[in-house]
Amino acid sequence: MGKKKKSKNTVRAEFRKRHDGRTRKNDFTREFGDQDQTLEESNQRERVSGKGDLTRKRTISGSSNEVDESGFQVELTVDPVVCRSGRVVRVHGLTSLVETEDGVEFHCSVRGILKSLATDLQHVVVAGDYVTIQVAEQGSEESQAVIVRVEPRRNQISRTSRKRQQIIASNVDLAFIVASAAEPVLKPNLVDRFLVSAEKARIQPIIVINKVDLVDLADLQPVVGVWSQMGYPVVLSSTINGLGMEIIRHWVKGRDSVVTGQSGVGKSSILNAIEPGLELRVGNVSTENQKGRHTTTSAFLIPLECGGHLIDTPGIRQFQLWDVIPEEVVGYFRDIRPFINACRFPDCTHTHEDDCAVKWAVADGKLDVRRYESYCQMREAE
Repeated sequence: MGKKKKSKNTVRAEFRKRHDGRTRKNDFTREFGDQDQTLEESNQRERVSGKGDLTRKRTISGSSNEVDESGFQVELTVDPVVCRSGRVVRVHGLTSLVETEDGVEFHCSVRGILKSLATDLQHVVVAGDYVTIQVAEQGSEESQAVIVRVEPRRNQISRTSRKRQQIIASNVDLAFIVASAAEPVLKPNLVDRFLVSAEKARIQPIIVINKVDLVDLADLQPVVGVWSQMGYPVVLSSTINGLGMEIIRHWVKGRDSVVTGQSGVGKSSILNAIEPGLELRVGNVSTENQKGRHTTTSAFLIPLECGGHLIDTPGIRQFQLWDVIPEEVVGYFRDIRPFINACRFPDCTHTHEDDCAVKWAVADGKLDVRRYESYCQMREAE
């Protein structure tokens, strides 16, 4: 009898490791002390490898997708007759709100195989994802459905969280990096980290410095001037007097954008100002430590009257880069890149070596000292 041919729509996929308990127990005295049994009758085999019954690969219906940046190695096969396409609006716990192409919203769970596939993702589905859903059978609640496939992401803003990849938002054209001039104080190094992440994802970053009504604009000139010289758009804004709101409206029109930054910088206030009737909840900054309080608890995809979408995200106090090794950091600094080829050593780290063109540029005033220090801190942290 000949071997059964494998279908062209099947692929071997790795699944998350789910270790079994120990095969052999070590509490023999407690278990057999009062029983007429001997140790020879017990199971003497003990697994010594790390593999459990569910560790091995499985053959599933799908196609190989090794170059996909979505976090999955395969693209699952679905039945287009019974499935619908949509986009994730919000993820809350185990439930995702998905809006289909015809404007209908469904509360969806996630297909079990998607959660079991081997991936570094902390969350399988995020706001902004394009997904395929299967609506529940007749007789069930009309708003219930299951996400059966996550379409390949064209880009994503990610950070490292508990040694895994946390995608903040996906499939966007612009990334608004919001900081505040005061309350809380401006943190240029945190903005630099967001810039590196946007550079890596090939997403156009736009720096928004909010609450400029609280400071003298001349005090912002040094840091704003450095970012502007590198080609990054910088918008000075204030929701009190409306400064910069028209510029932001111009940028978001007809595009998909994500608004990110630390807590308390005024992300929700800016969205309320550029989209009348949104009425997002806002909060005050703590007077004790000048840190913002979380008012946005999960990323939320917001459709705009002018066209396009905005993804409002929870505030972030720390931003550790994902999938960036120390040697790659310098390549994401626009101002440092032109000097690295002039270093004496090809593997120069630009931190302590002699005859380093980057250090010379800093000494000659061609590179901003703060940006160079930001690079050194970022490289050491990765």
